[in-house]
This record gives sequence, C-alpha cells and structure tokens, in this order.
Amino acid sequence: MAAALIDGKKIAEEIRQEVKDEAGRLREKSGVVPGLAFILVGDNPASESYVRSKGKACEETGFYSITERMSADTTEEALLAQVKRFNTDPKIHGLLVQLPLPKQINEQKVIEAVSPQKDVDGFHPYTVGRLVIGEDTFKPCTPAGVQELLMRSGNDPSGKHVVIVGRSNIVGKPVANILLQKMTGANAVVTVAHTGARDIAYYTKQADILIAAIGRPEAIRGDMLKPGVVVIDVGINRIPDASKKSGHRLVGDVHFASASEVARAITPVPGGVGPMTIAMLMKNTLKAAKLLTAPSN
Repeated sequence: MAAALIDGKKIAEEIRQEVKDEAGRLREKSGVVPGLAFILVGDNPASESYVRSKGKACEETGFYSITERMSADTTEEALLAQVKRFNTDPKIHGLLVQLPLPKQINEQKVIEAVSPQKDVDGFHPYTVGRLVIGEDTFKPCTPAGVQELLMRSGNDPSGKHVVIVGRSNIVGKPVANILLQKMTGANAVVTVAHTGARDIAYYTKQADILIAAIGRPEAIRGDMLKPGVVVIDVGINRIPDASKKSGHRLVGDVHFASASEVARAITPVPGGVGPMTIAMLMKNTLKAAKLLTAPSN
C-alpha cells in the first residue's frame, strides 16, 4: 500500500495562522508588532527568492519587515555595521542574514555578530549551546519544522529509532539534538549517518523514522528502507527534465516512487519540509518579540 502523504504545506498554513492570531493578540495587548529584518548581500537568485518568500510571509502574518540589500562587493566591515544597526533597532525583533555570503566575508563572524536575542535563524553559538543542553532557545527553522511535521502528523518520535542522514550545522546536527532531548516531541533514539559511512543502507534500514538531509538527489531508495518507516525528506535538488518548461524538476534526497511503496508515511518534494521552514521563522520571530518586549522583573 502506498504511503500516506505528510502535507507540509497544510501544516505550515496551520502554524502561520496560529502565529498570526497570537501576533494580533500581542498587538492589541501591548501595541507591539513583531519585526523581522533581512540582509541580502549580492544577487544570488535563490537567495532573492527565499527573501521574497519570507517577506511575503511577514506581510500575511501581520509582521513588520525590512530587507536591506547590499552589493556583492560589500566589505565585511560594512555588513557587520549593518548587523549592529539592526541589533540595536527596537522595531526589529528578529534578524536574518541570508546565506551564502560572498567569499570576502567570513560567514561565521557574521553569524556571531547577530544578537542572540534576535537570532531567529538559530545559528549563533550561544543558541546552539542552549539547544544542545536542552534549554529553551530559538530552534533552527528547518529542524524545528521537521519536529512539528512529525508531531502534527501523528508520528511522535518518542522511543523511536530516528536515523538522520546528513550532519550539516543547518539540519543534521540540530535536528539530532532536538529529537534526543528528554522532552515532549523528542525523546528519540538518534543515529546520525553520513557520507563517511561505508554502507548507508545498513543504517537506513534500521530507522523507524528516517530524516534525509544529505544533499544528493534521490540517493535513498525504497530498498534501503524498513517497511513501515516514516520518511521526512529535507532535500531540495534540481535535476534535468526535458518535459518541463524550465528544463528541470525538483526532487528530494529520497527516491519518492520507490520509497512510498515501503514507507508508512512520507513528505513530498516540494510541499513537505520547505513550507515549514518559513512557518517556523515566523514562530521564532513572534517568540523574539514577546521576549524582547516582556516587562523586566
């Protein structure tokens, strides 16, 4: 029997509506409008598209947003100065520097320059440290979206063997840290596999829940999975397709057709994890606004 689809678009819409409603209550109670600033350096088409989508989500959610566009030859000093301005701007509660950055700029230095109180991307070392030890913090948006997909689709990871394929700082490592915590929505037995493994299938076949974030199109096939597995496909890859007007199509890191014959539930690409990332960014920004405007004791 074919796997049930986990509809990320629908779940993301539910979360965004919840955030919109809560933001409305915050505005009525305190006059605070959550504010999110984007810094976009250069003219990377993918980055432009991401920032536009995030800006549109802010508008639909009732947030204030601003996009600071800087040229591709921007110096590191100029970018850090702009980060500092947004760090001290009381209208801005969340700050996102769109990656990747041009080669003349040290990305890690910029990430560390963002105020931890406004780190809605969840990349600052302070934020990462709190995540690792299980303290309340901003969860990185894509991993947090994965957790929400599991819980809201009725696939609680507690006690399950979760195998994560990929060890990036953006997805693999943080989603592992989120799901192994001893708390609601987590408490899983977590294995992280990656390209250093001699036989990836050895690990994927053990998964009750598989999270694919390896960055290789359709690398995980149905014969690498245990029957009844829940598959969360984080990958977004473009592959040539002459039948499409664009000349390409989007696929995940999982071979959907073969995996859906084995899995109990699976996310599609597109329409799975992707919409969740922006929804969780909105949720983090609302959280930042509430924390930054809460009366001090």
